[in-house]
Amino acid sequence: MNQKIRVLVVDDEQFNREELIYLLSQYQSIEIIGEADSGESCLVQAMRKHPEVVFLDIEMPVMSGLQTAELLLDLKKPPLLVFATAYPDFAVQAFRYEAIDYILKPYDEDLLEQTVQRIEKKLNTTTELEHTNVNKLGIEVEGEVIYIDPNDILYLHSEEKQVKVFTKTSDFVTKKTLKELEARLSSYPFLRTHKSYVVNLDHVSRLTPWFNGAYNLSMKGKDEQLPVSRNYVKTLREILEL
Repeated sequence: MNQKIRVLVVDDEQFNREELIYLLSQYQSIEIIGEADSGESCLVQAMRKHPEVVFLDIEMPVMSGLQTAELLLDLKKPPLLVFATAYPDFAVQAFRYEAIDYILKPYDEDLLEQTVQRIEKKLNTTTELEHTNVNKLGIEVEGEVIYIDPNDILYLHSEEKQVKVFTKTSDFVTKKTLKELEARLSSYPFLRTHKSYVVNLDHVSRLTPWFNGAYNLSMKGKDEQLPVSRNYVKTLREILEL
C-alpha cells in the first residue's frame, strides 16, 4: 500500500496494549495512531483521529468491546474492526459486528500476520469512489433530483424506513439510509447523536440535560429539540467544547 494503515489499539490492560502495539509496529504498512484503555476513550479518539482499523478488546469495564463496536459502526467512516480477546466464546457475537477478524490472547504472530494481510487486502480493494468528497447531496423528489449544499443541512432524522433531511429553509424525504447519508457527508462536520439522528455540528446551539444521562440538542433556527443518547454525550461534548 502507498499509505500506511492508521490503527488504534484498545485494551484496558496496559501490558496487552503494549504487546499488540509492538507486534503491529513490525509491519511497514501499519501506523499506530493511538491507544485507548476504555470504550469511551476509544470513541473520542476515533472521532478525532479517524483510524482505518481498530483492534478492540472485548472484556472491558463500563463499556464492553461489543458495545463500543456498535457505536464505532455508527460513525461517518466506520473503521474495520479486529476483536482481540482471551475468550473464544465471543467469536459469533463479534462477527455480528462486521469484524474483519478475531484474534486470541496470547497473540500468535503467524495468525496476526494473516490478520494484517486480510486488512491490507480489504483496504486495497476499496474503490476510489468511496473516498470521493461530495459537493452536493442529491435527493430525489417527485421524479426530480434536488441538489442540497451539505453546509445548509441542519440534521437528518430516520423514521419508518425513510430519512428526512432538514435544511435551513425546508425538509426533504429520501429512501437512502442514515448510514449511507453519513458516508456521503463524511467530509463535513456531521455526527450521529442517536440511532435515528445525525446532526451538523456547525448548527448546534445548545445541549441540555434531560433524563437518565441523556441530553437534548437545540439547533440554530429550529424550535424542536433533538435527542442525544447517553452513549454519545461524552463524545459530543469532547468535540464541541474547547
